[in-house]
Amino acid sequence: MYESILIADSNINLGNIMDHLLARLGFMRMGHLVIPGIYKLGDPNPESPVFVTANYTLSFDALRSSLKDIDCFILVLNTFGINVWCAAGKGTFGTEELIRKIDETKLVKIIKHRNLILPQLGAPGVSAHKVKEKAGFNIKYGPVRAADIPDYLRNKKISSQARRVKYTLKDRIILIPVEFVHVVLPIILICGILFFTIGLIPSLAMACAIFAGSVLFPVLLPWLPTKNFSTKGLILGGAVAVSFGLTHILNNLNQSWIFILISSIAYLLSLPPITAFLALNFTGATTFTSRSGVRKEIFTYFPFMVWMFTGGMAFFLISIIISLTGGK
Repeated sequence: MYESILIADSNINLGNIMDHLLARLGFMRMGHLVIPGIYKLGDPNPESPVFVTANYTLSFDALRSSLKDIDCFILVLNTFGINVWCAAGKGTFGTEELIRKIDETKLVKIIKHRNLILPQLGAPGVSAHKVKEKAGFNIKYGPVRAADIPDYLRNKKISSQARRVKYTLKDRIILIPVEFVHVVLPIILICGILFFTIGLIPSLAMACAIFAGSVLFPVLLPWLPTKNFSTKGLILGGAVAVSFGLTHILNNLNQSWIFILISSIAYLLSLPPITAFLALNFTGATTFTSRSGVRKEIFTYFPFMVWMFTGGMAFFLISIIISLTGGK
């Protein structure tokens, strides 16, 4: 009966660990895939539970490793290598794909019951009543984290704590490598150019603004004031700008007041939007945002960031001209 069913196990091997590491570092970002279809874990029978997940290796491995000694089936949807939460928002972990996979795998012939256990974070993408109407399956939502599934199966209920989405410091730190890796080379290139053309302080200022947006921001996220990521980023970038602006002033007390004023404004205008722009990269990976909220925020604040950065660059150019013409 199970000839066409793929086989999974609950063990995480060295190859899986390396795959997880590469995924966390953003290497082949869309290439961490599991073959979509129906898998058996252990020795399931027609009455065994059926769990649904995405074909992203981290999602699939988190589920199967939490189901040790549990005989069950795992239905893997084709989310194109995107995790459950993000895929639900994009629609690939969705109603139509779920119905399609139920039909393709001939799930009705494999199990006797008509219940599917979906991850709670997949709920935004699935219309339970449509799945019931078109495929005849009932949707049940498991706990937020796969690690709580064994308790859910034993107790037949989910505690309020297991229903809550937690976003701890550890969860936020895990996000840093995938973003930071993508800015390392630009940091080296941009800061190198600034160092050899303008000087050490502007080079360090740019590096710190980028570092703040890609590393410090997720760490400090809950404690930064305001609601929007853009304004949170502007505040964090503003702190960097003020620090380097003051350093710049102290290092140029022998210069004219007009040069000090214009160059200081350049720091205050150009650095905050850099940090804020990088901070926006974390909107899709946190519990602080929604799709509509992110869209509204981008349309509201992004033009302001562009004008602010452009103004800062203009002031930098003016300050360089003043310096080269001997303005003291």
